[in-house]
Amino acid sequence: MEKVYAAWAEPEKLVQWFGPSKIKPGTLKAEMDVRVGGRYRISFVHESGEYSEVGGVYREVVPNRRLEFSWAWHSTPERESLVRIELKPDGAATLLTFHHEQFFDQSARDNHERGWIQLFGSLENYLA
Repeated sequence: MEKVYAAWAEPEKLVQWFGPSKIKPGTLKAEMDVRVGGRYRISFVHESGEYSEVGGVYREVVPNRRLEFSWAWHSTPERESLVRIELKPDGAATLLTFHHEQFFDQSARDNHERGWIQLFGSLENYLA
């Protein structure tokens, strides 16, 4: 569980797997103050040159067990949603339960679903 938690909570580890598949190499940055009330910011540049940044505030932090944080893109800060990650032992493995809620609309939910599916593949490869 520690390795999975670290992938989400340590910026130098998060930048090794996070982000869409088509970003300019070396542009993925993460700043994280992983404590209740602490802020995070993740940014990257797409191959097209478009800059993206997402950030928020940690609402719950239980090391190696749970992270909960607000989620808002810099381009639409009024569309804040909520992400919760829970980790539980599953034999020799870790069960990760992911929940993202409070979307602005169905389109935002669908777009995030596509992005998260790709990211979980990247996370799985990183942890392998």
